[in-house]
Amino acid sequence: MNLAAILPRNRLKTAISRTDYSRPIKTALADGLIGPTATVFDYGCGLGDDVRYLGLHGVRSWGWDPGHQRDGELAPAEIVNLGYVVNVIEDAEERAECLVQAWSFSEKALIVSARLASETPDFAPVEPYADGFVTSITTFQKLYEQAELKDWIEEHVPEPAVAAGPGVFYVFRDSADRIGFLASRYRRQRRHALPSVQSSIDEHKELLKPLIEFFEERGRAPAEDELAECDEIRERFGSLRRALRLVERGHDPDEWRKVITARGQDLLLFLALSRFDGRLRFGQLPLPVRRDVRSIFSTYRNACEQADVALLAAGDMERVRNAAKRSEVGKLTPSALYVHESALENIHPLLRLYEGCARGYIGRVDGANVIKLHTGEPKISYLSYPEFESDPHPALAESLTVHLQTFRLRERDYRDRSNPPILHRKETFLTPDHPLHAKFARLTRQEETKGLFDDTAHIGTRRGWQELLSEKGLTLHGHRLIRDNSTRAPSS
Repeated sequence: MNLAAILPRNRLKTAISRTDYSRPIKTALADGLIGPTATVFDYGCGLGDDVRYLGLHGVRSWGWDPGHQRDGELAPAEIVNLGYVVNVIEDAEERAECLVQAWSFSEKALIVSARLASETPDFAPVEPYADGFVTSITTFQKLYEQAELKDWIEEHVPEPAVAAGPGVFYVFRDSADRIGFLASRYRRQRRHALPSVQSSIDEHKELLKPLIEFFEERGRAPAEDELAECDEIRERFGSLRRALRLVERGHDPDEWRKVITARGQDLLLFLALSRFDGRLRFGQLPLPVRRDVRSIFSTYRNACEQADVALLAAGDMERVRNAAKRSEVGKLTPSALYVHESALENIHPLLRLYEGCARGYIGRVDGANVIKLHTGEPKISYLSYPEFESDPHPALAESLTVHLQTFRLRERDYRDRSNPPILHRKETFLTPDHPLHAKFARLTRQEETKGLFDDTAHIGTRRGWQELLSEKGLTLHGHRLIRDNSTRAPSS
């Protein structure tokens, strides 16, 4: 069989029809890399589903594919997507040329994605070929390790590749865009809102609201070019700093310091993790970040020294275990601390950094809403429970584990298992102010009252839990435990 002639021709078979965005486009949308005003060129677009879906949502996009869209426009765009193309090219030189060509069209950023060796294959390998293998439908596949894909991209493109997700990387034209993206990734998504208090400035609260919100987000006073309402505030109070001092006197000092501390922790997380790709000089940081550093740490050197100390501590598993034991958020087991994604910003700063080491390597894990921070060995697992909010005891669908020493990935799919693991005590994964915390806690109290947690040896799976409910003559109606009238509990 002349594979050298057959494989290039059979690349057409690798294009698949989608009912939703591909993983790299979905990730870029979630990260804000692709916004309503962006232009997107899908280089190697296959059947063109991403282009069609982007267009339906008002994003100007177009695609080109050597097999399916030969008449597509080859033109520069702000964002270029090279989605699952390089892994089907059997010739290493042609593969590199494809990457370089895609990069040449990108004005702001290039998205590169490829299949990983850790993924469950949906095709059967038949025989080795070049640096990959031939599949059962006579197509070529090259599967990558996460680090291998990053290294390969950076070998051929003159800018660092940033992990956006498993097998998905962003390459930014401008280093300021890259650093801005990374800094935003490790900044809390929710502002530390200051409690409202009665003060002498209440009559000006609408005027001062933008100033207060800026402080809540960044932990410092804004520069005059950072606040649209600057002139009006300055006219009324003399200066932005004077206005902020008045606001400060009207709030609890402890709450005020908490805002500054939270922003400082975010900066330390960003600076600590930037060590892995080479920390930038101070002048290379975006101006708002430079202002944050000066305000909170006085000097960049001081901030970097504190970040290095924190990074060293995150590698000490004894410290990780102690931080997990003291955590006020999350479900603690003998081997791990579990937290819901919404609570991740509220865990101990050391644990945030510990998890950040994995996130910096793997990026966003689509669908993962529970994070397992292992305390026995340096591992982070990203767990997907699609019915977390609606199912009182949701089943695990998928997991991805990152080992922080070997940086090997392990993926597992539980969706077809008849007896998957399930969750209990869901409120423990959340912060107390989460809107569903009280609802989940009420169910837990009911289940405790009925003795359902007296023996936990067999309730960790769906079948074991259902058997126990049946023995007790109970069933669940939403998040309420009720008597099951279709069965009779054994007489005591």
